[in-house]
Amino acid sequence: MMAKVVTVRLSDEDYRKIAASAKLERRPLSNFMTTLVIKGIEEGDYVDAVEMAQIRSDQRLMAKLQAGRRDAQRRKGRLVG
Repeated sequence: MMAKVVTVRLSDEDYRKIAASAKLERRPLSNFMTTLVIKGIEEGDYVDAVEMAQIRSDQRLMAKLQAGRRDAQRRKGRLVG
């Protein structure tokens, strides 16, 4: 797979901040930015500890999630989406 080239427009101030941080970590600017973007995406895909505690404390929601899991295991219902 070939790498893709992406143009990003940054203010001078933002560029200086990002470039300085990349330099501190001794990494190329593109690698620094890519790593931060991917990390942000991956962290956004997961629930943090506080939110998970709220979900687990909601007994009605937990019952619905468990019922949905049982239905999925039995292949009951239909996939929407």
